[in-house]
Formats: sequence, structure tokens, C-alpha cells
Amino acid sequence: MEAADYEVLSVREQLFHERVRECIISTLLFATLYILCHIALTHFKKPAEFTTVLSPRTLTTEAPQPVDDEDATVNKIALELCTFTLAVALGAVLLLPFSIISNEVLLSLPRNYYIQWLNGSLIHGLWNLVFLFSNLSLIFLMPFAYFFTESEGFAGSRKGVLGRVYETVVMLMLLTLLVLGMVWVASAIVDNNKASRESLYDFWEYYLPYLYSCISFLGVLLLLVCTPLGLARMFSVTGKLLVKPRLLEDLEEQLYCSAFEEAALTRRICSELQFFLAGMMGMAWAGAVPSSLSSDPTSCWLPLDMELLHRQVLALQTQRVLLEKRRKASAWQRNLGYPLAMLCLLVLTGLSVLIVAIHILELLIDEAAMPRGMQDASLGQVSFSKLGSFGAVIQVVLIFYLMVSSVMGFYSSPLFRGLRPRWHDTAMTQIIGNCVCLLVLSSALPVFSRTLGLTRFDLLGDFGRFNWLGNFYIVFLYNAAFAGLTTLCLVKTFTAAVRAELIRAFGLDRLPLPVSGFPRASKKAQHQ
Repeated sequence: MEAADYEVLSVREQLFHERVRECIISTLLFATLYILCHIALTHFKKPAEFTTVLSPRTLTTEAPQPVDDEDATVNKIALELCTFTLAVALGAVLLLPFSIISNEVLLSLPRNYYIQWLNGSLIHGLWNLVFLFSNLSLIFLMPFAYFFTESEGFAGSRKGVLGRVYETVVMLMLLTLLVLGMVWVASAIVDNNKASRESLYDFWEYYLPYLYSCISFLGVLLLLVCTPLGLARMFSVTGKLLVKPRLLEDLEEQLYCSAFEEAALTRRICSELQFFLAGMMGMAWAGAVPSSLSSDPTSCWLPLDMELLHRQVLALQTQRVLLEKRRKASAWQRNLGYPLAMLCLLVLTGLSVLIVAIHILELLIDEAAMPRGMQDASLGQVSFSKLGSFGAVIQVVLIFYLMVSSVMGFYSSPLFRGLRPRWHDTAMTQIIGNCVCLLVLSSALPVFSRTLGLTRFDLLGDFGRFNWLGNFYIVFLYNAAFAGLTTLCLVKTFTAAVRAELIRAFGLDRLPLPVSGFPRASKKAQHQ
């Protein structure tokens, strides 16, 4: 064998080892995300939906054997599919920050032996895997999970998990045909071209990317609505979690009011209970005591508002405990934590609006500012920020900040507020809906960040093949709408909150003259 043959074999062997290494790294990353998502979903699911039942005792003396509950088995399978989808969503969130940080690391340490595994081929492969798994989850896995939990098997067929699988597969095929027809009709309406319609016959190369482009566009529109709402909501949530300075709130007065209300409710409960027992004793002397009171005199004959009063007392006690903890906070937490947190939120929000405003000007001047795709991930050559590594860190922080704000705005909106998961009390169908919505939001995050100009990192793989990314008017109006909505929400929420806190701190709300935009204190509160 000649030297050239040995060189070819060496190159092939090296390429094989690189592919194996990339597969191992991708598997380890996805396994880590899968475990984290499984732990998260376990804390939100309903335990009653995943328990198995025991068979009833028979006439024999055999002990009851555990029976695999059909619904529990179906829910377990659906939960694993939801875990996979949520792991893909988390991977989509980390995709762009990981790529930006990897580029800066390769720029700082270009010839380091221990980071040779971090290359453009690995990053490009991760983008392709996230795109593939996002299509798989949105189009097949999540509809299958929903139909699987709602199915009961065909009429006349044998009951069991297999019967549910048959019904789910049939429903999924019908749904696929319906969506295929709708997408074909939409493509014919938007682009009435024979070549564009015939391209949809290629299911893998054109149909799935086109369908995912439509879903991604809906996700980007959803981010446009939810992110400004979440940015405004961040200030109120931070104000509730952190201890405010004494200028902005009087914890002693709140504790006094809470203790006073708790004592009043306790006295009312005692008086109601005494009145009830006196009435029961009168009925006993008259011989008209119902038979149900013989075992439990207070079983179901208590006044209806007693339970409501008891819940109110428990809520006041919980509030008083929280106020006690806030009162015991240190001076650093009280006088430094809240202002710094509010300042950080204000700086991040203002910086986001400033970057989008600059990007709008760049769109009007330079055509290179338009978002575009990149087929070759050439990392480690040039920084994607004019400020170098510091600018890259700012980009990553802004991307995470806007993603958290969008999720908060999504669950705060009136339309999706009922979809909010509850601790150990979330139904399986609700978990499926949450996973679908989070995947739509997170998979649109790279396109959202590049469209707003938060980063110069171009979209890799099929993420850059979306047709609407090349439309100047869509991109320009999207940037202008985001800047306008965010500025409006920021001015309306932040300034109003600060103005309200200052008015209440100085006692101006108790003045006889009404303050515009703030209700006057009631006469009872004024006398107190």
C-alpha cells in the first residue's frame, strides 16, 4: 500500500473519530437536559394519574396482585414524550448562547488542546438536531401524546394499550393529511407558482421546513406580544419577592393590620361556633336533633361561611409569617437589594430597546443587517460583537432575560393564564399544552434574537431557510413594533409603580384631594 493510500485512510479514520466524538457529546448534552426536564415535570404532575390500582379481593385466600392500570401506563408514556419535547425546548433556548460563547472561547484559546472538540461541525450538528427534534415533537410526538391520552380504542375492539395505539395512529394520519392540505392551499395562495406547489411534494426537504417556518413565524409573533408584557411584569414580581426600603413600605403597619384582621376573624369564628352550639343544644332539648349528628355533631351542619373564614385566617397567618421574615431582613437586603434589582431590570430593558432602535437604523442603511442563514459554521475567526467578549456576554444575558420575560408574559396574559402549571396538580393534557407552547416559544428564540439584532450570529442550518426572513418590510415592522410596545409597557408600568409607591410612602393617598390615577383611601382607613 502506497503512502497516498495511508494518508487517505488516516483522514477517513480521523473524520470517523470526529463524528463519533460529536455523537457522544450531543448524547451527553441531551441526556443532561432530559434528566433535568424529567425532574421538573415530576414535581408538576398529578400523582393520582400515574398510580396503579390493586385487583379486588377474590373468594380465594390469595393476596391481591397489582394490576397495571391502563390509564397510568398511557400517562407514563405521554409523560416521557413530554419530557423529550421539553428537553428539546430547553436545548433550543441554549442553542444561540452556547454558539456565541463557543465562538468567544475559540477566539481566546485558538490552539488549546483541551477544547479541540469544540468546533464548527459540532455547533452545526447541534443546530440541525434541534431543528429535527423540534419538527418531530411539534408535528408527531405531541399530537400523538394528546390523542393517546384521550383515546379509548375503537368500538368493538379489544380494550388495552394496543387498542389505544391503533386509534391514535389513525387519528394522527388523518391530522397529517389535514395539515398537509392546509399547508398546500396556503402555499398556493401566498405563492401561486407551479414550482413552489410541486416542491411541497418533497416531504422532507420542503414540506417540513415550510411547515416549521409557519410555526416559527407564529412563535415569533407570540414572542412579540408576550415579551413586552413579561418585561413589565418583571418589575412587579421583583417588588413582591424582595424587601423594599422603609421609604417605600411600612412593615410594622402591615404586621399590625394583619394581626388585627386575624384577631377579628378569630373572634368571629368563635362567636359563630358558640351560636351554632347553642342552637344545637336548643334543638336537642326540643328533641329535633337530626340523626346524622349522633356520630359527629359538627360534620356538615356548620355554617357555610365557616370554611371560608378558616381559609382567610390561614391566609393571614401565612402573610404574617412572610412579613416577619421580611422584617428580619438585613439592612443590606433592604436598602441595597431592591434598588439594585430594579436598576438591573431597568438597564437590561433599556439596553434591549436601544439595541433594537440601532438595528432599525441599520436596516434602513445597510442591507447586511437583515437576518440570514449561514451554511458553514466558521467559528473562532471573528467576534460577533463589536465589544468583543464583553459584548458577547451582554448578548447572552439579554437573550436569557428576554426568554424569561416572554415566558412570564405568556403565563400572565389572560388568554394563557389558565394553562399555568400547578405544583403536583397539573393534568396530563395541561402538561402537553405547556410543553407545546414552550417549544414554540423556545424554537422561535434564535430567529427572534437575530431578527431584533440582539446578536450578529447568523442562523445555522434550516433555521436560516425561512422565507419571511428575507422580507424587509416584515423585519422592519417587527423591530419597530417591539421597540414601541416595550417602551410603552416600560413607561406605563415602571413610572406608574414608582409614582404609586412614593405617593403611598408619603401618605399622599390619605389626603382629601384625589390623586389622578390612584384611588383615595376609604374613610375607615383614614380613621385608622
